[in-house]
Amino acid sequence: MSHNTSLLLLTLVTVIGLILLIARFKLNAFVALTIASVVVGLGSGMEAAKIPGAFQEGVGAVLRTVAAVVGLGTILGKLLAESGGAEVIARTLIAALGQKRLHWAMFVIALLVGIPTWFTVGLVLLIPIVYTIARETKVSLLYLGIPLVAGLSVAHGLVPPHPGPLAAIGLLHADIGKTILYSLIVAVPTAMIGGPLFGRFIASRVPVELGGIAAQLTAKSERRNLPGFGITVFTILLPVGLMLLATGADVALKPDNQARVWLDFVGSPVVAMLIAVLVSFYTFGSDRGFDRAQVLKFTDECLGPVATVLLVVGAGGGFNNVLIASGVGDAFAEMAKNSKLSPLLLGWLIAALIRVATGSATVGITTAASFMAAALKETPGVSPELLIVAMGAGSLILSHVNDGGFWFVKEYLNMTVPQTLKTWTVLETLMSVVALLLVLFLKLVVS
Repeated sequence: MSHNTSLLLLTLVTVIGLILLIARFKLNAFVALTIASVVVGLGSGMEAAKIPGAFQEGVGAVLRTVAAVVGLGTILGKLLAESGGAEVIARTLIAALGQKRLHWAMFVIALLVGIPTWFTVGLVLLIPIVYTIARETKVSLLYLGIPLVAGLSVAHGLVPPHPGPLAAIGLLHADIGKTILYSLIVAVPTAMIGGPLFGRFIASRVPVELGGIAAQLTAKSERRNLPGFGITVFTILLPVGLMLLATGADVALKPDNQARVWLDFVGSPVVAMLIAVLVSFYTFGSDRGFDRAQVLKFTDECLGPVATVLLVVGAGGGFNNVLIASGVGDAFAEMAKNSKLSPLLLGWLIAALIRVATGSATVGITTAASFMAAALKETPGVSPELLIVAMGAGSLILSHVNDGGFWFVKEYLNMTVPQTLKTWTVLETLMSVVALLLVLFLKLVVS
């Protein structure tokens, strides 16, 4: 048996064992992910002394990017709930659209918010609204939650300026305008099928109760001094607007332009979320009659439960990094590269295999782009823009326990591991395949 084959078998056995430890034997997810990282490291032949370092580097890399954003987003969500702002938005949407169209509304909102923002940012910003609407209408949480995560995920995987597609544009020297156009043509119907349609199908088959980490966002406000609809929407979309301005500045202005420098600063996720939280201290806090002690109490209450989630997400990042350091990602890519497929299918397959192996959509598409850059030179006539969308589609597939997004969706939608596999993992795989089919159809139209 070749070294690559043994790595692939080791990964498969480890992932199955990891799922069993968490789902069947109820082992703490953080502990289980740490054990799995050690098993993969030792089984792959890594030097024993390097395994803890690789794991810790992965934990640090993930928490460095998400911890502050999730913490600030949780504070914003808590104040949105306590002030009654989530109720205001929920009741406005219910009155305007009716209960039967609310899942479509969540899909549209998520897709629009997801284009300029990270998946995690969009999730923590919008989940209070999902919970409040679910409580007010008595509909299934997944009926609204699946369209939410579908819209955010498709935007993250397919549409620039998200880091994966943007890096691929640079590696393949693609046209950014065409890439955005093609990605939107593919992303919208993909998210429609994966979000409102699949969500309606799966919601009745996987019952999920309101509760868990976001239960604090469902408390019905008894305050009479509710914020207005306009100021509520402005506050929660303020970070989205700041990030969108930064993206526009990066496209329109030169790197040394001072306006671009400052817009990049205020539009960075951490600073944008911090500004929104500071604004919410007034719009959802003092202007609603809360004093400083009450605002402090709210912020302290909401951060405790998030710590557990961040530990698990960090451990997922550690497992991810050990998989990469052990050579599993390269083994998957090499296996795909040796197949004789068309460039679009090959790019999708490499991104998909690396995504499954490492748990990272961004690593999947950027690594695939590195491989496909050379392949494009040997196969003229292939659209690099379509190839990027195909690789983005591959990077969505089969999110499971080595993906930080898996754990965020599990916790915020109050699901068990088996439920998350039946819903989120199936959703991601469905959207990956649908997006690939749409890319292949689009190739017939534009070529």
